Amino acid sequence: MFVHATVQSFFMLDPRLQSLRLVAWYGGVTAAAEAAHYTPSAVSAQLRSLANDVGAPLLERQGRGVRLTDAAQVLLEHADEVAAAWEAVCARVQSGTGAKAGAVTMAGFSTAASTLLPEAVRELLRQHPGTVARIVEADPLECFDMLVTGQADLAVVVATDEMPALSDRRFEQLQLGNDPLELLVHARHRLADRESVSLAEAAGEPWIMDRPGRPYRQLVLSSCVAAGFTPEIAHESLEWETGAALVHAGFGVALVPRLAHLPSGYAVQRVPLHGDPRPARHIRAAVRAGARSQPRIVTALDAMIASAVLAPAVTSH
Repeated sequence: MFVHATVQSFFMLDPRLQSLRLVAWYGGVTAAAEAAHYTPSAVSAQLRSLANDVGAPLLERQGRGVRLTDAAQVLLEHADEVAAAWEAVCARVQSGTGAKAGAVTMAGFSTAASTLLPEAVRELLRQHPGTVARIVEADPLECFDMLVTGQADLAVVVATDEMPALSDRRFEQLQLGNDPLELLVHARHRLADRESVSLAEAAGEPWIMDRPGRPYRQLVLSSCVAAGFTPEIAHESLEWETGAALVHAGFGVALVPRLAHLPSGYAVQRVPLHGDPRPARHIRAAVRAGARSQPRIVTALDAMIASAVLAPAVTSH
């Protein structure tokens, strides 16, 4: 497992603190152990040792699981502060020495991994030619898991209610912009030649949706309801390519993000939306607290911000 050097070196000072942070993040010893590639008994032993050193219990039983004590919460707060300070110290060292060698892993959802992140890597390699850059496609919540465990240094995510709040002290999050949704119709559809349409004009169409329980489906459903109708869901798909193929076959319409790349050769047309609602995906970049001023992170973020501002696919807040 790739682990970022600053995370690894800090928690080598006391790996028990990282175990405590992972238990807090994942909500239990077993999940934390799996993320850290430890056994649950090893994590439990680390936390008992840490509790002995601080002189207070850190975990207490709650049903079949455990909960963090007040002492653990205090310790976590300070551990997070120290971890952020360590990231900031590394940033100062890197800036002061002009170090060329280094590695950066960037994680992002599918459309970010194919649009924003490649631009960031290109600029990163141009300005820091000794850098080893890596892109990992991952769902938004997995991106934050990767930041916490040190498997990623920067993440690009679509904001959802399940994500850490902007105020979460473990991360620094930056609003990159909005990715507007557009109506996808067959090329011979009655709305295909329009410059723009209101969402309500597609009320009577059969709809192609994401699967139940996924944030994107909820965004589309709530937008349709706000436009005054409940969509007739004819088909469900997970990938933009599948949805485009179903639209091409004449099986319905869909909403697709402007950033999403669709295969060529399909008889489909994107139509921008006007009026209210005009749904969009809100895109953020996230790094560990204290890491935003590290030179390679600065370069990657600047490249993505430039892409978000200049590309017609993304509009700023």
